[in-house]
Parts: sequence; structure tokens; C-alpha cells
Amino acid sequence: MMAKQDAIFVLSVDTEEEWIWENEFPDHNFSVNNVSKLPDFQSFCDSLGIRTTYFVDYAVANDPRAKDIVKDISLHRSCEIGAHLHPWCNPPYFGKTTEFESHCLNLPTEQVASKLDALTERLVTEFGRTPTSFRSGRWGIDGRILKLLSTRGYKVDSSVYPFYENEYFSCKGAPTFPYWPDYRNSLTLGVQRDILEIPVSAGFNRVNFGCAEKIHSCLATYLGWTKAVGFLWHTNALKKLYLSPELTNTNDMCSLVKTCLRNQHPVIHMYLHSSSLIDGATGLLDKRNAYTLICERIKGTLAYLKQHAHVSFATVTEASGLLQQATKPASILKWEKETA
Repeated sequence: MMAKQDAIFVLSVDTEEEWIWENEFPDHNFSVNNVSKLPDFQSFCDSLGIRTTYFVDYAVANDPRAKDIVKDISLHRSCEIGAHLHPWCNPPYFGKTTEFESHCLNLPTEQVASKLDALTERLVTEFGRTPTSFRSGRWGIDGRILKLLSTRGYKVDSSVYPFYENEYFSCKGAPTFPYWPDYRNSLTLGVQRDILEIPVSAGFNRVNFGCAEKIHSCLATYLGWTKAVGFLWHTNALKKLYLSPELTNTNDMCSLVKTCLRNQHPVIHMYLHSSSLIDGATGLLDKRNAYTLICERIKGTLAYLKQHAHVSFATVTEASGLLQQATKPASILKWEKETA
């Protein structure tokens, strides 16, 4: 029997307002009712040993009731409060937010800087500590923003969404494991050692992610009319998978965990949105009893991971520390070699 490898399990939650994502971006009267589910959710995470990272945005940190709930969790539970920048609800404001402007990396540097400073100040004021981890709203990062983060005390970014792109930004080609991003091209390895990128876990149900991505991309781009991607999905021949209980069922998340472990990924990084913990809040998880379903999927996936790996639980910032510690298991030594 093959020896178990070591793996760090991270669960991050984009802690934010809820609205139907197909509608316009809200710019006032933010609804944050989903935050009321977080105490129970954190108790569930505690029962499994998970050390949750909550990426909190301005709408939550500025709401009297929501911020008190998050503060109580942060004071008494095993979790981390990171920063989550949603341009449309984060002052100062520079006009109506379009789809293009909803991604931070499409904004002028001075706008991102002023919004980041406002968010950081609010988090420090409300939660009593300077955040060290960051995730951009709607994903995507570039060297300008990474430099801003570094100068403001952030140590870890988690804005890279491997294999994903749309007409407004792209993360295609990015590493699927933690790496030191190049300020000139944030999707490649660099020499700076100020801020580490810990992307969420994504890949395929085939071990060779690079080859699988080429096939998937080619079929989607040039043969989309044949519905070949859908055929491969339904026959289980080739699936693009994301480690999120909002998007992916337990069996498929276990399949992704299996390929990540075979590729010796040192970090298994699951993510979700707090707004998905209540039914019908975003349109993303169109299921009844979403909270129960999400918890069942997390529990089942984690059980599979623990069967096949020696698991350490960590927040995003703690995971960065473990990756750089003095005594390193084989998976981290492999990570060091690939990020050197």
C-alpha cells in the first residue's frame, strides 16, 4: 500500500453581501442576512478540526449586526479574518460599477489603493488586528495590486482561480499550487518573497492537468457546437473541477482531491461564498437546504482526504507559514523545488 502523503487543508469563505448575481451590482442597502449562518457553520468546522479563513468585505464589516457576529467568531473560534475587496460596495466610490470594473485588476491603481486602505482600516477598527491575507472580489490579481498588498502588511494572496477566464480577466496558465508570483506577470513564478499566492484548488479528473486543459480548451473553443465538452463530462472521460461545495458534488470533489494528491499538491484549498449558506441568495447553488448540502459535501470530501493523506488544518496565513517552515515533508519539498 502506498504511503500517505502530507497535505495542508484550507477552507476559505468569501464573507459578503447577498444578491442575485445576474442582477446589477448593489451599491447601497446591502443585505448581509447570510452572516447569521456563520456561527453554526464555524461550529461545524470546529467539529471537523477545520481552521476557517473568512475573507470579509466592506459591506459585512460596516454592518452593525454582521460585524458583531464576525467579531465574536474571530475572538472565540479557530479562524482567520482576511480582506475581500468588492469594488462596488467599498468606498471611496468612482461611479457605477460595470462587469469590467467589478474585477479589481481592471481598475486604476489609485482607485484600488484607496479602496484597499479603506477596507483595511475598517477591518482593523472592527476586529482589532491587521489582516495578512487577501482575495479580490470576483477573482483576478496583477503585480500592481500585489505590490500594494505587500506595502500594507499583507503576506498572502488568494485571488487566483486556476483554469478560469472570461472576457474581463484570465487566470489561465497560472500554477495550481502555492507560488511566489512575479510582479511583471502574476500568473508566473517570480523572485520576490514578500507575498505568496495560494490559489484555490482546481483541475481535472485526469492527473495531467496541462494536457487535460489543452483538450478541454480546444474542444470548448473550436468544437463547442458539437457539445463535446458536455459529452466528456457526462461520460466521466474529462471533467474540469473546482473544489467548492457550491459548484461540485462530493464525488467530483473527491476525484479532484485524488488528482491533486497524485500531483503532490501540498495544499488542498476549498472555497465557498457565505451567501450560499442561505437558500436562493445568489442563484449559484439552486438547491433547497443549501446549508445542509454544503456541510455534507465538505464533510464527505474531507473524510476522503483524511483516508488518503496526513492532513494538517490551517488558515490561509498559517498555510503560508507551514510551507516555509524548517522541517518539511515530501510534498512541501516538491513545492519548494517547483517554486524555486
